[in-house]
Amino acid sequence: MPTLSLLLPLLLPLLAAPLARRLAEQLAPRAAALLLAGTAATLAAAAGTALALTAGTALLRLPPVAALGHLSPHWLPDSPYTATAAALALTATAALAVRTARRQLADLRRARAVVGPGTAALAVLDDERADAFALPGLPWQRGQVVVTTGMLRALDGPERAALLAHERAHLAGRHHLFLALAEYAAVLHPALRQLRTPLGYHLERWADESAARATGDRAATARAVGRAALAAAKAPRPDRPLLAPAAHTGPVPRRVAALLTPATRPRASATRTAAALALTACLALTAATTLDATTDLHRTVESAQAATR
Repeated sequence: MPTLSLLLPLLLPLLAAPLARRLAEQLAPRAAALLLAGTAATLAAAAGTALALTAGTALLRLPPVAALGHLSPHWLPDSPYTATAAALALTATAALAVRTARRQLADLRRARAVVGPGTAALAVLDDERADAFALPGLPWQRGQVVVTTGMLRALDGPERAALLAHERAHLAGRHHLFLALAEYAAVLHPALRQLRTPLGYHLERWADESAARATGDRAATARAVGRAALAAAKAPRPDRPLLAPAAHTGPVPRRVAALLTPATRPRASATRTAAALALTACLALTAATTLDATTDLHRTVESAQAATR
C-alpha cells in the first residue's frame, strides 16, 4: 500500500483547516457554516480511514484473521511499527469518540430533566437567571426553545420576538448536528479543532440573519443579542448543554456590529478565489489518496487470497 496515500490524509488537514477558516470569513454565514462542516467531515473521514487501513493491514497478518479470510499473510505488506502506531491511535480516537458521545447525551438528558417532560415548542423556566437556548431533541423527542423568566424580563417585546426567532432558527437548521460534527472531527484529527470556534460563530450569525429576516428588524435583533448577553453574564446558568446553541454566546460585539450593517452579498476577490481553489485541491487530493489506499488494500487482499488457492 503506498505510504503517501496513507500519509496525505493525515497531513493535508494541517493546510486545509486554516484555508477553510480564511475562506469562511469571506462568505455569508450559512455558506460559511456549511463549508466548515463539510471540510471537517471530509478531512476527519479521510484521516479515520487512513488509520483504519493501516491498522487493518496488521490485523490481516494475524494467523486467525488470515485463515478466516482465506489469504496468505506473506503477500501483505509488512510494516509492524507503523501499523501498531495506527492501531493505538485508532483505539484512542474511538475511546475519545465514545466519551464525547456519552458526555453529549448526558448533557442533553440533564437539560431535559430541568425543562421537564413537556413537548411544547417553547419551554419557559421559572428562573431569575437570564438564559435562552435551542435544546435539541433526543432521537425520540422534538427540539424546544428554552427561555427563563429572567431573560424574558430583560428584553422588551420586539427583542423577545427576535431572540425566540434566533433560537427557532437554530432548531430549524439543526445546528446542534453541526456542533456535534465539529466535536467528532476534532477527535479524529487534532488540526480540526481550530474549526470548532469559527463554526460556532457562523452558526450564530446564520441564526442572527434568520431572526432579522423573520422579524424584519435588524436593529431589534442586534439589541436582543447584546442585551441577552449582558443579562446572561450577570448570573450564568451552568446546565446549558454544549450542543444547545444560544443567542448570547460567542463574539457578541462582532455579531451586533454585523447586524447593524446592512446585509450585503459578499463580493468575489482574488484572495477568496485563491483560497477556494487551494481548499478544493486539498479536499480533492485527500479524497483521491484515501480512495487509492482503499483500492490498493482491496487488490492486495485479493492477491493474498489468490495465493492460497
